[in-house]
Amino acid sequence: MATPLRVRRQLATSPWLFAAPGLLITGAFVLYPFVSTLANSFTDRRTLLPGRFVGLANFRELLHDDMFWTGLRNSVLYVLVVVPALVVLPLLLALLVRRNIPGITFFRSAFYTPVVASIVVVGLIWVWLLDERGLVNSVLETVGIGRIGFLSDQWLLLLSAMAVTVWKGLGYYMVIYLAALANVPRELHEAAAVDGAGPVRRFLSVTVPAVRSTMVLVAALSSVAAFKVFSEVYLMAGPSGGPAGEDTTLVMLVQRTGTGLTGRVGYASALSVVVFAVTVALMLLVLRADRREEA
Repeated sequence: MATPLRVRRQLATSPWLFAAPGLLITGAFVLYPFVSTLANSFTDRRTLLPGRFVGLANFRELLHDDMFWTGLRNSVLYVLVVVPALVVLPLLLALLVRRNIPGITFFRSAFYTPVVASIVVVGLIWVWLLDERGLVNSVLETVGIGRIGFLSDQWLLLLSAMAVTVWKGLGYYMVIYLAALANVPRELHEAAAVDGAGPVRRFLSVTVPAVRSTMVLVAALSSVAAFKVFSEVYLMAGPSGGPAGEDTTLVMLVQRTGTGLTGRVGYASALSVVVFAVTVALMLLVLRADRREEA
């Protein structure tokens, strides 16, 4: 018996009805802002003015903007320092907490706590700790080392923000590695141990190859997050971006340029397009490096 036309139509439209809420949300909060930002990047639009088409003028201005190159330098440095740490350290931490020893549940919870904590709260806590009169400097002065300008020196401030990013991300990527390590056959470690391989050798020859795809995933996720860093540096360096703005990142520059009553929305949109392009390039670079290793 042939299926009635009405039933066939319902079968064809039902999946779209279920997907419609998600598609509407994606279109309203992802696709439309992206298209709007791309269009604005070719205009001189300001917060209260519609602007006019200026072509590639905003992108040409970027090449002569010292703050753009400062932000790009800091964002790239953030990736180069933070990503290797977030690829290796969570893996070592996962190997530690997966052991069945007394009290390990407490340590698992403790390591994951920074992940669920608000970044604003975390940032303010670290500002209090690293301040000129904070706890860390008080301890250093007590032991005779003297106070260190963690939040006043350009490079120390940037390294402090990187440390906060790594500290907050350890627990998140640790959980990802724990899921990957659970799928590593125990027989591989036993066979390596029979062959005389020690813990370090088993880690390099068995564990790392087994979780290699997870390491690539962590590298891709942490690369994007590190390049788009904002909250940590903003909270620790302030809206000005540290001494003379030397710790400004690209996302901070977008926020500073495009907000306010006189915000240059068109120029900030061009900056956002550059951030998007570099982010995509980072992901493609990580994936290409992974394919080369597989070949």
